[in-house]
Formats: sequence, C-alpha cells, structure tokens
Amino acid sequence: MSGHNKWSQIREKKGKTDAKKSQVFSKFAKLIANEARAARSTSSGRASVNRDAPMLRAAIERARKENMPNDNIERAIKKATEAGAKALEQVMYEAYGPGGAALLIETLTESTNKTAQEIKHLLSENGGNLASPGAAAWAFEKTQEGWKPTTNVPLSDEDLAKLEKLVEKLEAYEDVQEVITNAE
Repeated sequence: MSGHNKWSQIREKKGKTDAKKSQVFSKFAKLIANEARAARSTSSGRASVNRDAPMLRAAIERARKENMPNDNIERAIKKATEAGAKALEQVMYEAYGPGGAALLIETLTESTNKTAQEIKHLLSENGGNLASPGAAAWAFEKTQEGWKPTTNVPLSDEDLAKLEKLVEKLEAYEDVQEVITNAE
C-alpha cells in the first residue's frame, strides 16, 4: 500500500512544486543574464554591470516577486559577464492554435534553430501550426506593459481545452518566456 503514508504524500507534493519553481527560476535567470549582458559596460578594461539599467532592474524585480533567491540572481548576472558567455537572442514566433486563436510566443534562446524546431513540434502535436512573421501579430498591439489582443476569437469548450493544453506545454519549454493569445 505505497503512497498512503504522510511522508510520501508530502514528498510527492514538494517534488511537483519544486519542479515548477525550478522552471520559473531558470526562465528568470535567462532573462536576467540577457539584460545584464545588455547593461554591461567596460570601464578601465574590466567588464561590470550597470545595475541601474531599467530593464535589468525590472527583470530582477519580477524575479524577486516570484521569490527567486538572491544567490540565483547574482549567479545569473555573474554568468552573463564572464568571458565567453553565450549571447541569448530574443525571438518572437507567431502561430495559430486550435479554433484559429492567434498566438505570440516570446523566447530567449542560445540556439534559434533548436528552439524553432521544438516550438514547431509542440504546436503540431497539440493542434497548432507555426505562422510566418506578421501572420498573427496583426491581432495584437504592443503596449508599454506588453502585447495586448486587439481582436478576440470565441472558442468552443473543446478548442479552449486544447488551447490551454498547448499553452501549458509551450510555457513548460525552458526557452519560452511568455505566450500571448487572443482567445476569449
């Protein structure tokens, strides 16, 4: 009768929550590293990070809101300023999901080819397809807070469930930073 004692239930629950935290922390670490690279300045021949850069401060604040430890934040900044650190590239993918809902998928990646193939695979597995640039962006507008839908697409309960599953799988992929959709 395994799984009936209190310890195994706690261990299972803790494992699930720790896995979710780890996923969120790794996304924020990538974001912070990217912003630290952008805020890097070389003075007196030594690379240092301008911690007052607005985008870096915003990324750190978002990470702190998710209770990311300061050690992890400092490690991400240090990793970004080391010699030979790989550059991360921000790429926006556009797609259509179940029921014709438009999707914008913001990624931060070292390998655009690998990420594009993984996104394409996840979309095809879950009833979506990758669109060409501009094919889905028309349904959104860029605001100061981020992307907001200008048109909404009503979905049936079945299509909405499929879309939720697709978005969940996309967000589980470590290179994906955010998924925006215009579904009602």
